[in-house]
Amino acid sequence: MRHFILFTVLFWLPVCVFGQVNQIVGSWKTVDDKTGDNFSIVEIYKGSNGLYYGKIAKMLVGPANQVCDKCEGDDHNKPLEGLVIIRDMKAIDGELREGRVLDPESGKFYYGKIYIKEGRLVLRGSLDKRGFLGRNQTWIKAN
Repeated sequence: MRHFILFTVLFWLPVCVFGQVNQIVGSWKTVDDKTGDNFSIVEIYKGSNGLYYGKIAKMLVGPANQVCDKCEGDDHNKPLEGLVIIRDMKAIDGELREGRVLDPESGKFYYGKIYIKEGRLVLRGSLDKRGFLGRNQTWIKAN
């Protein structure tokens, strides 16, 4: 009986954790922290290198030709639509972690963590790797 219980736990644990990451992949409506309005649609996907990324698929506010004028380097003046804002995330224990998140409004990168809570996506951007100094955004699944 012990072996059966151990086998069941060891078999289903990875399936449950993988399922959590599968829920993260897809299209999400971002919500403006200040106004509560939908801001954009972000598509989260798994890259060919096994890491996870997210790009702005569509802007829901402002003109369609908006650019990231505060971004630096290769992202400077790139159109917001198509801009990769979630980069190099690893799937760890049902979450996406150890990557970076770009805030297009400030042009700054933050450490990122993404997980599902109560059917919504929670993105935590922080100044430190452990996530103590930062803030959360909650996104809604797009249809």
